Amino acid sequence: MIETIAFDVGETITRDDRYWASWADWLKVPRHTLSAVVGAVVARGEDNTEALRLVRPGVDVAAESRAREAAGRGEYLDDDDLYDDVRPVLSGLRARGVRVVVAGNQTARVGELLRGLDLPADFVATSGEWGVAKPQPEFFRRVVEAGRATAGATLYVGDHPVNDVFPAKAAGLRVAHLRRGPWGHLWADDPEVVAAADWRIDRLTDLTALLDDRG
Repeated sequence: MIETIAFDVGETITRDDRYWASWADWLKVPRHTLSAVVGAVVARGEDNTEALRLVRPGVDVAAESRAREAAGRGEYLDDDDLYDDVRPVLSGLRARGVRVVVAGNQTARVGELLRGLDLPADFVATSGEWGVAKPQPEFFRRVVEAGRATAGATLYVGDHPVNDVFPAKAAGLRVAHLRRGPWGHLWADDPEVVAAADWRIDRLTDLTALLDDRG
């Protein structure tokens, strides 16, 4: 029986549109150009920050991130960045007695912003706050600890095969691969993803039927 459901952040509960648009504006490149390069990097299986280095060779991403913060143009989230199904689904899960955890590979600042949105979640944390990131096993140990259930009673929902599906499964969690965002769509029918994921879903609302049917 699933007692806890943990959610990835980027392209699972939040849209990445603002994130990439703000980087394009900061680096003074067309938004469409950066978006296309991100897609190419995703298709090659590389870290998405490589897209920034491709449009601006030699860029120091960490230094530019600090400069953006100093200029008041750093990371930002509000309700417009949430997918429409997030609040109703998370609220519905908690009403059913399921513990809800939000945990992804983001900065400590994003952790603060997420908690500021007052999400219907029992626990919210990021890799920047934990000091450990996916796909490291320690990240998923932290997820299980936050969920207060065994790994086998914890479901991790995410879009990325390498960061979400494979390591969560290896850590003993159950896994739902979400067809959302570039990673989710690109690898939705990959044989290894199909084999590893316990469930494959198109939207978060599918989780309700999943719990009804399989527990």
